[in-house]
Amino acid sequence: MSESLDDFSLSKTVKHKGSLQKVGIVGCGSMGQQIAILVSQSGLEVIFIDITEEHVKQAFEGIKEMLDDRISKWGLTANEKKLILSRIKGSVNYKDISDCDLIIEAANTKVKGTQLEVRKDIFRQIESVVRPDTIIASNTATLMISDIAEVLDYPERAVALHFMSPVSKVNIIELVHSVHTNEESLKMVAKFARMIDRKLIHVNESAGHISTRIICSLINEACQVLIEGVASVSDIDETMKEASGHQFGPFELADRIGLDKLLKWMENLYSEFGDTKYKPSPIIKRMVRADMVGRRTGEGFYKYHDGKKIAKKGPISNLGRE
Repeated sequence: MSESLDDFSLSKTVKHKGSLQKVGIVGCGSMGQQIAILVSQSGLEVIFIDITEEHVKQAFEGIKEMLDDRISKWGLTANEKKLILSRIKGSVNYKDISDCDLIIEAANTKVKGTQLEVRKDIFRQIESVVRPDTIIASNTATLMISDIAEVLDYPERAVALHFMSPVSKVNIIELVHSVHTNEESLKMVAKFARMIDRKLIHVNESAGHISTRIICSLINEACQVLIEGVASVSDIDETMKEASGHQFGPFELADRIGLDKLLKWMENLYSEFGDTKYKPSPIIKRMVRADMVGRRTGEGFYKYHDGKKIAKKGPISNLGRE
């Protein structure tokens, strides 16, 4: 007999059409790590792809740090951390995501420009290894999913799924479909959202969706107020938190997002709409050049020590003067 005993195993998983058991993530920087934790915490298997073994190792370290931070705040137990990590695998080989039901592209490179060609290339590589019915999603904030998906043989399976940071606390995901996206793909994405306990906000295809357009214009205006010397960074943040009821002021938010990422968003939006409200503030450009991009590097509009925010002294607005 050519069959092995494993072929008759009762415990062997049978995969049914429309099932969702495994999620792939391509690009595991800070956002990819947050998504990986959320998906794994929901009971799904996760495998992420990054460009080198060193990046894979760094991603695991980042994931562990995020989980340890939750443990320190009584939001997670050590056993729950072990379970989450047990469902997450990392690789540099795209073939390892071939059996995934949903792939989320969350790349964040330092390449200048819109990253459109980078994301197209990732979509090509994903499609070359996955099934024809696997959903391919991009976490893009400012690019059109139709533009990215034009390289696919099956563009009807492509969507934009925009997660917002901190992923563990923001309970919505912006969903954008193209003119080609079919109903089966949308149903699968809706199922995924229910499994990870998130609400989908359906957004018509437009660069920046809802959140990114408003966030970029808000932060740009805050920078203008700062450059004009109207008020300090901390006073602007405090005023906006009290006035709007938001958890973070515009500068705190900028530091959390990362000024380098914000700069790319603004450049993409300005290129798309030509509206000066999206033109990156000079202060943001100068801070990115100085590698003062926020919490990740320990300094942005604020300084950070052991995760604690420290207000700066002196006229930070001078950074924005030509």
